[in-house]
Parts: sequence; structure tokens; C-alpha cells
Amino acid sequence: MSRHTTLGSLQEVSLRPIAPEDLPVLQRVYSSTRTDILGLPWSDEQKQAFLQMQFQAQHTYYQAQFPEADYLVLERHGQPIGRLYVDRRVDRIHILDIALLPEARGGGLGTRLLLDLMTEGLRTQRDVTLYVERENTAREFYRRLSFTPVEEQGIYILMQWKYASGLPT
Repeated sequence: MSRHTTLGSLQEVSLRPIAPEDLPVLQRVYSSTRTDILGLPWSDEQKQAFLQMQFQAQHTYYQAQFPEADYLVLERHGQPIGRLYVDRRVDRIHILDIALLPEARGGGLGTRLLLDLMTEGLRTQRDVTLYVERENTAREFYRRLSFTPVEEQGIYILMQWKYASGLPT
């Protein structure tokens, strides 16, 4: 994926490496995916502190475990709208994280990003993999794009799209 990409009929979306000044927006993106926290009987301050701690732990883990991965901020018209973390391995393209802010969801951008990675996988003969939480409704979205469950690890399911199967129609 290039630094600046126009994704089909969608408005201009640019992808750029994350920078230290992006941490607040990256945390906002992360927090927006943690709707499970909303129902906890905690104060708003406790919820924010917990989400900050969880984001920092995840961010530190990804950086340490996948130092060669691409950590990208997605922007539309210069405004951050999401993140895409991808670890390109010899045998596969592994999506560490793909997340959009709520206002950027539902317009086809996530589908376009995944199809772009799948096209790269097809071109380079590599499968595309990702982990998804067992209870995450995104599992159905991935299934529609021909990802299949291949392994369970605790609350996570490893899903895989095989390049040999071609792109979904």
C-alpha cells in the first residue's frame, strides 16, 4: 500500500507511519472499539484510566513483538480516522490491527483496506491472517470476505484468507 491511496469511489484516504504525536488519536481509535467497557459500573475517570492503561500495554506489546510491522494512521482530508497495523511476513500478511473511528465506519473503507491487502497477498502468493475476539461482530464481516477460522487461542480466533482461493466476488 502506498503512502497516499485513493480507495475506489471513496474519498481520498492517506496512510502514513504513526508518529509519537499520534498517540492520543490512536488511543481514541482503540477506545472506540472497546464498547464492552461502557457497561462497567465505573466512573468515567476510571474507564478512561483503564482504557489508557490497556492502550499503552497493547501499543508497547505490538512495538516489541512486531518491530518490522507497518504501523499506519489512516487520514481522510488530513484528519486521522483510524489505524492499520500490518506485519508482512515471508509466508503471510498478518493484520495486527485494523480499526476506524465510529464516524468513519460503514462507508466501505474497512472492506477496501482488506481487499487491498488481499490483492497484495494474491500478487505475492501470501495468505492474509488476523485475530478477532470470539464475541466481536466483525467475525461475520471477515467471513463475508472469505476469511475462515483456523485456530482458537483463548478469547481470540485466528482467521485466514488463502490467496489460492482468489478474491471474493
